[in-house]
Parts: sequence; C-alpha cells; structure tokens
Amino acid sequence: MMSRRLSLVGPAALLALAAGLAGCVSGTDIEGLHAQVADVQRQVLQVQQQGSSKDELAQLQVAFTNQMQALLKQEADMQVKLGGLSAQIDQLQAKLEDTNYRLAQLSQQIATSQEPRPAAVDPTAPATPAPSDPQAMYQAAYSDYLRKNYDIAIMGFQQYLKEFPDTDLADNAAYWIGECMFSQGKYAQAIEEFDNVLARFPRSDKIASAMLKKAYATLEIGQKSKGVAQLQRVIKDYPSSDEANLARQRLRAVNGG
Repeated sequence: MMSRRLSLVGPAALLALAAGLAGCVSGTDIEGLHAQVADVQRQVLQVQQQGSSKDELAQLQVAFTNQMQALLKQEADMQVKLGGLSAQIDQLQAKLEDTNYRLAQLSQQIATSQEPRPAAVDPTAPATPAPSDPQAMYQAAYSDYLRKNYDIAIMGFQQYLKEFPDTDLADNAAYWIGECMFSQGKYAQAIEEFDNVLARFPRSDKIASAMLKKAYATLEIGQKSKGVAQLQRVIKDYPSSDEANLARQRLRAVNGG
C-alpha cells in the first residue's frame, strides 16, 4: 500500500511543479526537472517489481522528499530572480536610450564639423530662432522620469509629441507618459495612454510592454477578468518575450500560485 501511494503522489507532484516552472525557466532547467521526475518513476517501478522491504520504501521516500525540497528551493530562487526582471528591463531601456541619444549627438557633431563655415552674419539682421532639438527634448523628459519628476516628465513628453509626432522616438514618448501615470497610481489614465500607444503605433517595439502594463493597471482598478485576459494576450502574442514571462508570473499570483 505504501509503494502504491508513493508511485501515484510523488511523480504527480513533481510534474505539477515542473509545469509551474515551465513559464519562467530555461529549456535546460525543464529538461533537468523531467529527468528527475523520470528517475523517481523508475525507482518506484523497480521497488514495485522487486517487492522491496519497508526499509527500502522508507529510504526511497526520504530521497523523494529531499528531491522535492531541492526543487522547491530552485523554484523560490527563480521566482526571486524573475521578480527583479521588470526593474532590470527598465534599467536596460534607460541605458539603451541614453546610448542612442549620445550616438545621435556624436553623429550631429561630426556632421557639423564637416559642414562649410557659414558666411559672416550681419549683426543688424533680425535673429532667427533656432529650431527645437528633438533628441535634447526627449532626453530631458526621460531624465525627469528617471528622477521620478513625473508631472514634469509628462509635460516634456507631451511637448515632444506635439512638435515631433512622426519621429522614431514618438512611440517611446507616448509609452513613457503611460508609465508616469502608472507610477503615480493614476491607473485609469495610464490605461488610456497605453491604449494610445497600441492604437497609434501598432508596429512599435513598445507594444508588448504597453500591453503588459495595461494589464497591470487593469488589475489595479479591480477588473480582474479583463486584466487576466490582457495578460493571456501578452503571452499569446509575444510568447518568448520578457513581458510574457512577467505576465505568466503575474497570472500565477492572481490565481493564487
């Protein structure tokens, strides 16, 4: 009777754990879990076939318990690492955009140095106002976002969209307005801004992030079913993305693990 109970509960528990981890670990990790499950199943089958003693069954149960504890610890460690993934993504985005800004500045400096010197300016002629620098305007707004000056950042991004609606950074500006709203706890307004990104920039590389943060905001205002549906859409449309991994983690949390 003891061997029968072990053969049914042990592998089933391990399979459930492996399935729970499938959304947030690598293929190598999953293969390792399957290997451990298969090993336990082989041991159980061998014990059943040989009609082993109670002592042998007890030893197998201890080994199984140790494996379960080790796997549970792995899961806990992975959840901690995944929990910090969102912050790492934001940091990487910040570094990437700062690098792009510096490269654009350098390119502009090189182009300026290669241009012929302009003729002397007549001091009596009326001055022509210099056009706004889109890179400088965007970077100023983004720096305010990083410093958590959200109201100022919103105004900066809105001004950028007004003056430069068709540039490569327009979708980013629209997205960061939503992030500012979300960070201020203005979830309904954040949803509107993320919807604006989805509708206005359907090919943007910010679409997956906008969908994920819209789902978060929807859950925050108490609309669980809509939020869950939005998380599932992220996983379906972008299954291999970091956003999909975060969506899977949030779904497990919403569903109680």
